[in-house]
Amino acid sequence: MKTYDLICIGGGSAGFNAARTARALGKRVAIVDGARELGGLCILRGCMPSKTLLYSTDVLHLAQKGRTFGLRIPSAKVDMKALHRRKLRIIEEFAQYREKAMLGGAYTVLRSHARFIDPHTIELADGQRLRGRNFIIGTGSRASVPRLHGLTETPFWTSDDVLDLDFVPSSVIVLGGGIVACELAQFLRRIGSRVTLIQRSPNILRDHSPEASAVVQRAFRAEGMDLHTDTRIEQIRGDHRGVTVTFESGGRTLTRRARHLFNALGREPATTSLGLEQAGIRLRPDGRIPVNRWQQTRQPHIYAGGDVCGPHDIVHLAVAQGELAARHAFGVAGIKPVDPTLLLNVVFTDPPLATIGQLEAELKAARTPHLVASYPFNDHGKSILMDANDGYVKVIAEPVRGRILGAEIVGPQAGELIHCFSGPLALRATVFELLRAPWYHPTLAEILTYPLEELADQIKR
Repeated sequence: MKTYDLICIGGGSAGFNAARTARALGKRVAIVDGARELGGLCILRGCMPSKTLLYSTDVLHLAQKGRTFGLRIPSAKVDMKALHRRKLRIIEEFAQYREKAMLGGAYTVLRSHARFIDPHTIELADGQRLRGRNFIIGTGSRASVPRLHGLTETPFWTSDDVLDLDFVPSSVIVLGGGIVACELAQFLRRIGSRVTLIQRSPNILRDHSPEASAVVQRAFRAEGMDLHTDTRIEQIRGDHRGVTVTFESGGRTLTRRARHLFNALGREPATTSLGLEQAGIRLRPDGRIPVNRWQQTRQPHIYAGGDVCGPHDIVHLAVAQGELAARHAFGVAGIKPVDPTLLLNVVFTDPPLATIGQLEAELKAARTPHLVASYPFNDHGKSILMDANDGYVKVIAEPVRGRILGAEIVGPQAGELIHCFSGPLALRATVFELLRAPWYHPTLAEILTYPLEELADQIKR
C-alpha cells in the first residue's frame, strides 16, 4: 500500500491548490479525482463557461441598444452554435492548462473515486488502497433537488444543461432566485427565450440586501422577464408539450407554462460516496463537513475546503482554504486563518452586484457601531454617459477612526469596482487614507469618493 504525505480527494480549486502548496513544501502528494475531465467545477461547469456566455450577452444587449448611443446597428442576434463553440474553446484552454499542471509529474494523479476505509486509508473504485498522513476533501457540490410536489417526476435542466445549450429555447421556467438562477435566467432572456423566474423568498439574491436585490429585480422586469417573488410552489407537472408550474403569490394561485424547466434551487455538497463515517466524520444538518478555522475536520489530519465545507461556494475562498490546509498540515509558521471580514462576493447579473467585508445587516444584528453612506449611479457623469444609471455604491465605516468595514455596489462594473476596497480592507485603511489617493475624472471608480467624503464629514462632526 502506497503512503503519501497528503492525499487530495478532488482536484478542483481547494484540492489542487492544497496539492500545489504541499508540493512546494517538498511533500509527496496524490490527487484522486474521478470526474470525466480534470479541472474542477469552476473551469468545466461553473465560473468560466457561465461568464463566457454572460459577457457575450452583455455585448449583445449593448448592440441592441445602439440607438441609445447614437449608433445605427441594423440587427444584433445571438448565433448559438458559434457562441457554444467559443465557450467550449475557452473551457478547453483552461482545462488543458490545469491538466498539464496536474499531470506534469509533480503529483501522483489517480482518475478514480475514493472512499474512506478508516481515518488514514482510502479505497479507489478499482480496489486499490492508499494511505495518507494527511487528507483534504475537496469534492465540490452538485445541483440539489428539493422536495417539491412533482419536481422529481418532471424532466428538468440543471445549470450544467443550460451552460451546454447550442440553441435558443422558446420558453423556460426558472425555479430559484440565487446567484446561478439569476445569472442564467438573464442569459436566457437576452438570447431570446421567454423566461419566468419563480423565487420562494421575498427577494431574489436573498443573501444580499433587499435594496440591492430590488435594483436587479427592476432590471429583470424591464428586460421582459416574468419575475415572481415570495411564492409557494404548489405543483409541477410535465407532458409532451412542456412543463406547468402552479404557485401561490400575493394571495393568488397562478399557473405558468413553458417548454423547459430549469431547476436552480441551490446546490449541495458532493459527499455521499466518500465513506465519511468510516473516517469518523459527521456532517452538519445542511450536509456540509464541519471544519475549524484551520480547515480541520474532527479528525485533525483530515481537512476540507471549498463547497463541501463552505461557508460560501466561492472559488477564491476555496483556493485560500486549500492553501491554508496544506500549510497548517505541515507546520508552516506564522500562518493565519482565512479572514471572514474580508469576504468578497460578485453576482454577474446586469447590473452586477458586489459586496466586500462586513455588511450593514450583519453589523446591525451584532449591534456593532458603524456609519453608512451611499451615492446613486444616476447622478454620476461616467455612468450617465454609459446609460448605466441603475444602482448605487455604499460604504460602511467604523465611526471613530473611520476604518473601512465593508462596501456594497450594485451598478455598472460593480465586480471590478469592489476591488478598490480589497487592499484597503486588508490593510485596515480609513476613509481619510482612501481620500488621499488620486481618483481620475471621469471614471466609474470616481463615484466611490462621494460616500467616502460623506463618511469623513460624519466622523469630523
